[in-house]
Amino acid sequence: MGKNVISTQNAPAAIGPYSQGIEANGTVYVSGQLPINPQTGEFAGQDISSQAEQSLKNVQAVLAEAGLTLEHVVKATVFLKDIGDFAAMNEVYARYFTENCPARSAVQAAALPKDALVEIEVIAVR
Repeated sequence: MGKNVISTQNAPAAIGPYSQGIEANGTVYVSGQLPINPQTGEFAGQDISSQAEQSLKNVQAVLAEAGLTLEHVVKATVFLKDIGDFAAMNEVYARYFTENCPARSAVQAAALPKDALVEIEVIAVR
Protein backbone atom coordinates (compact mmCIF):
# COMPACT_ATOMS: atom_id res chain seq x y z
CA MET A 1 0.00 0.00 0.00
CA GLY A 2 1.34 3.41 -0.95
CA LYS A 3 0.66 6.10 1.61
CA ASN A 4 1.34 9.76 0.84
CA VAL A 5 1.26 12.55 3.41
CA ILE A 6 -0.64 15.68 2.39
CA SER A 7 0.57 18.90 3.98
CA THR A 8 -0.17 22.55 3.22
CA GLN A 9 0.55 25.89 4.84
CA ASN A 10 -2.95 26.97 3.76
CA ALA A 11 -4.50 25.00 6.62
CA PRO A 12 -3.53 24.86 10.29
CA ALA A 13 -0.55 22.69 11.12
CA ALA A 14 -1.25 19.46 12.94
CA ILE A 15 -1.24 19.94 16.71
CA GLY A 16 -0.26 16.37 17.45
CA PRO A 17 1.20 13.22 15.93
CA TYR A 18 -1.01 13.14 12.83
CA SER A 19 -1.05 14.48 9.27
CA GLN A 20 -3.39 17.06 7.77
CA GLY A 21 -4.24 14.42 5.21
CA ILE A 22 -3.21 11.03 3.89
CA GLU A 23 -3.74 9.59 0.44
CA ALA A 24 -3.81 5.83 0.00
CA ASN A 25 -4.94 4.01 -3.15
CA GLY A 26 -6.72 7.06 -4.60
CA THR A 27 -8.60 7.87 -1.40
CA VAL A 28 -7.78 11.02 0.55
CA TYR A 29 -8.48 11.16 4.27
CA VAL A 30 -8.53 14.71 5.63
CA SER A 31 -8.00 14.96 9.38
CA GLY A 32 -10.50 16.93 11.41
CA GLN A 33 -10.08 20.59 10.61
CA LEU A 34 -10.53 23.08 13.40
CA PRO A 35 -11.75 26.62 12.60
CA ILE A 36 -8.26 28.08 12.90
CA ASN A 37 -7.14 30.70 10.41
CA PRO A 38 -3.74 29.39 9.26
CA GLN A 39 -2.36 32.93 8.80
CA THR A 40 -3.16 34.10 12.35
CA GLY A 41 -3.28 30.84 14.31
CA GLU A 42 -6.53 32.06 15.89
CA PHE A 43 -10.16 31.02 15.55
CA ALA A 44 -11.88 32.70 12.62
CA GLY A 45 -14.59 33.93 15.00
CA GLN A 46 -16.48 32.99 18.14
CA ASP A 47 -19.78 31.93 16.53
CA ILE A 48 -20.66 28.65 14.85
CA SER A 49 -21.16 30.17 11.39
CA SER A 50 -17.71 31.75 11.16
CA GLN A 51 -16.07 28.68 12.70
CA ALA A 52 -17.85 26.26 10.33
CA GLU A 53 -16.84 28.45 7.39
CA GLN A 54 -13.17 28.37 8.42
CA SER A 55 -13.20 24.61 9.05
CA LEU A 56 -14.56 24.07 5.54
CA LYS A 57 -11.98 26.44 4.03
CA ASN A 58 -9.29 24.40 5.80
CA VAL A 59 -10.76 21.17 4.40
CA GLN A 60 -10.68 22.75 0.93
CA ALA A 61 -7.02 23.72 1.36
CA VAL A 62 -5.94 20.19 2.27
CA LEU A 63 -7.95 18.76 -0.62
CA ALA A 64 -6.45 21.34 -3.02
CA GLU A 65 -2.96 20.27 -1.97
CA ALA A 66 -3.96 16.77 -3.11
CA GLY A 67 -5.36 18.15 -6.39
CA LEU A 68 -8.97 17.60 -5.34
CA THR A 69 -12.07 19.70 -4.60
CA LEU A 70 -15.13 19.32 -2.42
CA GLU A 71 -16.78 17.56 -5.38
CA HIS A 72 -14.52 14.59 -4.66
CA VAL A 73 -15.77 14.23 -1.07
CA VAL A 74 -17.78 11.04 -0.47
CA LYS A 75 -18.09 11.24 3.35
CA ALA A 76 -18.00 14.07 5.86
CA THR A 77 -18.12 13.97 9.63
CA VAL A 78 -19.02 17.09 11.58
CA PHE A 79 -18.27 17.28 15.29
CA LEU A 80 -20.19 19.97 17.16
CA LYS A 81 -19.59 21.23 20.67
CA ASP A 82 -23.36 21.84 20.87
CA ILE A 83 -25.83 19.97 18.65
CA GLY A 84 -28.04 23.03 19.06
CA ASP A 85 -25.69 24.68 16.53
CA PHE A 86 -26.66 22.12 13.87
CA ALA A 87 -29.00 24.40 11.87
CA ALA A 88 -26.52 27.29 11.72
CA MET A 89 -23.67 24.95 10.78
CA ASN A 90 -25.86 23.33 8.15
CA GLU A 91 -26.56 26.70 6.50
CA VAL A 92 -22.84 27.25 6.01
CA TYR A 93 -22.24 23.62 4.98
CA ALA A 94 -24.97 23.89 2.31
CA ARG A 95 -23.06 26.73 0.62
CA TYR A 96 -20.03 24.45 0.18
CA PHE A 97 -21.83 21.23 -0.78
CA THR A 98 -24.54 22.15 -3.29
CA GLU A 99 -24.95 19.11 -5.57
CA ASN A 100 -24.32 15.41 -5.22
CA CYS A 101 -23.68 15.96 -1.53
CA PRO A 102 -21.52 13.44 0.31
CA ALA A 103 -22.78 11.11 2.99
CA ARG A 104 -22.49 12.85 6.34
CA SER A 105 -22.65 12.34 10.07
CA ALA A 106 -23.02 15.17 12.57
CA VAL A 107 -22.56 14.50 16.25
CA GLN A 108 -22.16 16.42 19.46
CA ALA A 109 -18.78 15.89 21.07
CA ALA A 110 -18.15 16.29 24.79
CA ALA A 111 -15.27 18.62 23.95
CA LEU A 112 -13.20 19.62 20.93
CA PRO A 113 -9.52 20.65 20.80
CA LYS A 114 -8.85 24.25 21.83
CA ASP A 115 -12.53 24.50 22.86
CA ALA A 116 -13.63 24.88 19.22
CA LEU A 117 -17.33 24.90 18.36
CA VAL A 118 -16.85 22.63 15.32
CA GLU A 119 -14.39 20.24 13.68
CA ILE A 120 -14.92 18.74 10.21
CA GLU A 121 -13.19 15.75 8.61
CA VAL A 122 -13.76 14.29 5.15
CA ILE A 123 -12.92 11.37 2.92
CA ALA A 124 -12.49 12.07 -0.80
CA VAL A 125 -11.90 9.79 -3.79
CA ARG A 126 -10.11 10.57 -7.05
